Amino acid sequence: MKKLKKIDLWIVIPYILLLGIGIVMVYSASFYNVLIAGGKTDQYLIKQATYAVAGIFICYITFMLKERILKNQRILSLVMIITLVSLFYLLARAYLVPSSRVNGASAWINLGIINFQPLELAKIFLIMFLALVLTNKQNRLLKKQGWKEVFHEVFQPLVVVGSIIIMVFFQPDIGGALILSLITLVLVSSSTIPGRLIAELSGALLVIFTSMIVVITKFPPAFVKSNYAYQRFLAMQHPFQLEQKAGAQLVNSFYAISNGGVFGVGLGNSIQKRGYLPEPHTDFIMSIISEELGFMGVLLVLGLLMIMILRMISLGFRSKKTYNSLVYYGVATMILAQIILNVGGLLGLIPLTGVTLPFISYGGSSLLVLSFALGIVLNLEATARFEKVKKG
Repeated sequence: MKKLKKIDLWIVIPYILLLGIGIVMVYSASFYNVLIAGGKTDQYLIKQATYAVAGIFICYITFMLKERILKNQRILSLVMIITLVSLFYLLARAYLVPSSRVNGASAWINLGIINFQPLELAKIFLIMFLALVLTNKQNRLLKKQGWKEVFHEVFQPLVVVGSIIIMVFFQPDIGGALILSLITLVLVSSSTIPGRLIAELSGALLVIFTSMIVVITKFPPAFVKSNYAYQRFLAMQHPFQLEQKAGAQLVNSFYAISNGGVFGVGLGNSIQKRGYLPEPHTDFIMSIISEELGFMGVLLVLGLLMIMILRMISLGFRSKKTYNSLVYYGVATMILAQIILNVGGLLGLIPLTGVTLPFISYGGSSLLVLSFALGIVLNLEATARFEKVKKG
C-alpha cells in the first residue's frame, strides 16, 4: 500500500478515463453491424470491458513487481525467443498460406480466448531490451567517436532488433515496422552515443526514406503496383478519384469527420458506422468519435493521450537513471507513433496502416501490452521516488 501512495496520477487518471471512453465508443461503433449480422449487440462491449479490467489488473501487478524482475535477463531472453519465434511463424504462414492474410497481412495468432498479435509483444520487448543494453553499455559508448567502434559495441543487439523489424515489415505490416523503427531511433538517440553520430544516422535515414517515397511515387516497379500497401498510398493521394476502390475507406472517414462538426451528432447516431466504414470499432474508431462527439470529443481523447505522453517525457528528462529515462521515452514513443499513424491515416495525411488508437480501439493484445507498459513506467517512477525519500 505504501507504494500506491507514490503512484503517478498524471498517468493513472488519463489511463482510466481512456479505458472508459474506449469501452463506450467500441460499443457505439460496433452494435449496428453486429445487429445486422444477427449477433448480440453487446458482444464487443463485454469483450472490451473484460480487456480493460484485465489491463488494469496487469498494470497493477506490474506496478507492484520488484524492479530487478523487470531487468532480469533470463526473463528478457525468454520474451525475446517468444517474440522471434511467433514473428517467424507469422512470416512463414503469410507466404505459405496466403489465405491467412487479412487486409493483405498476417498479423494474428489465434489462441482461443484471444487473438495474439506478436507485434505488440515486440514493441514492449524492444523498449526493455534496448533500455537495458544501452544502459549497460553507456560508459563504453560515451567513449566511442566513430561508427566502426559504436557498431562493434552494439552489433549483437542490432541483429536482434533488425531481425524483428524485418520480419514485421515482410508480414507485411509497414505501420508496425515503422513504429518499431521509431522506438529504436528514439532510444538510440537518447543513449550516450555521441550526438554527431546520431545526427549522421538521422540524416542518412531521412535521405533513404525520402528516396524510397520518390521512387514509389514517380517510378513504381511492377511488383509494387499490385501491392496492397501501394493501393493505400494511391488512395491517400487521390481518395475521391478512387472512391469506388481503394479510396472508399478514406472518403467515408472524411464524411464522418465532416458530419461531426464541433459537438457531434450524438452518441450512437453515427451514419458512417452503418456499413460504410469497415471495422469502425478498430482502425476507424476516431472517425466515429469525431462524428458522434465532434471536435470536442476528439480533443478530449487526444488531450488525455498527450497528458500521458508529455508526463512520461517529463519524467524521462528529470530521471537520474538512464534505464528509467529510456523506458519512459520508449513507451511515450510507442503511444505517440500509434496516434500519429492512426489519426494521420484517417485525415489522409499518410497512408492507412491499420494501426489502432491506443486504449480506445477494440483489441486485447494492444490494450494488455499498453497496460503492461504503463505498469512498468509507474513502477520505475514509484521506486525512484522511494529511493529519493530514503536518501533524504
